[in-house]
Amino acid sequence: MIAIIDYGAGNIQSVRKALAHIGCDCVVTRDRDVILRAEGAVLPGVGSFGDTADSLDRFGIRSAVTDYVQSGKPFLGICLGLQLLFPASEESPGAKGLGVFDGTITKIPNGDGLKIPHMGWNSLTIQKHDRLFRGIEGTPYVYFVHSYYLHAADRDIVAAQTQYGVTIDAAVEKDNVFATQFHPEKSGAVGLQILKNFAGIVEGE
Repeated sequence: MIAIIDYGAGNIQSVRKALAHIGCDCVVTRDRDVILRAEGAVLPGVGSFGDTADSLDRFGIRSAVTDYVQSGKPFLGICLGLQLLFPASEESPGAKGLGVFDGTITKIPNGDGLKIPHMGWNSLTIQKHDRLFRGIEGTPYVYFVHSYYLHAADRDIVAAQTQYGVTIDAAVEKDNVFATQFHPEKSGAVGLQILKNFAGIVEGE
């Protein structure tokens, strides 16, 4: 069973539907015990870094997420769920992320007529093909909606990048923790394959 961690994010049901579509047994929950019992966990996210960090604290979810990550079981962060794995964001000074990884979250510069937020389809350059991106070839297009971007301090965790005025670390993975800046649940066949790969990792494949 995969727990979709519910702190009030707007895209939770689309994540649930995508996982159900590929045959996953999943539950939307903010119950600590249910989260920690799950074989896999997903932290989706839309909205601001600060508001979401506050929601994690208000619902008592922060420690459940960090304990889950430390358990060694597969964990997937999506969009803001990726950014929250890092200590802080330029978007919300003073707000504390989960600090699982180190890196900077800063605003995408709006030079060269680029529209902010970065919204729509963009191609990936994949660095790691053997786990989250297994079976995905070339430079696939996936769907983004964000104004702030990651530059990871540990370059070894970067699984994929994209270009939008700057080089954006679009996915990271290390040990049991995976995260994407883009939305796999909105990224068509490629996104479903990424979710299938995560489900396979949960099942020990």
